[in-house]
Amino acid sequence: MDIEQLREYALSKPDAEETLPFGPDTLVFKVNGKAFLLAGLEHEPLQFNVKCDPDEAIELRERYPAVIPGYHMNKKHWNSIIVDGSLSTKQLRQFIDASYDLVKGNKKK
Repeated sequence: MDIEQLREYALSKPDAEETLPFGPDTLVFKVNGKAFLLAGLEHEPLQFNVKCDPDEAIELRERYPAVIPGYHMNKKHWNSIIVDGSLSTKQLRQFIDASYDLVKGNKKK
């Protein structure tokens, strides 16, 4: 997954919008005015932040080396995902889906 594929997938979500509140180097995708995905354009490899259930966030960090505490975020609720090829596109999309659902209110926070 590259930045364009990430962007397209995030914007395919119902009511998703792309914003640049932190300047031109950080894409922030929101639903209902709240962020569900942040991607810094300066990171190589690509890295993005997603919201997570606090218990699941820890479990994912323990299971996958490419999942780390959220960069510049509340580490209890956010994970950073490093797109280094160790996670499948399906897994990356599942992380985005879960974050979107949490923020939209489709799942228990």
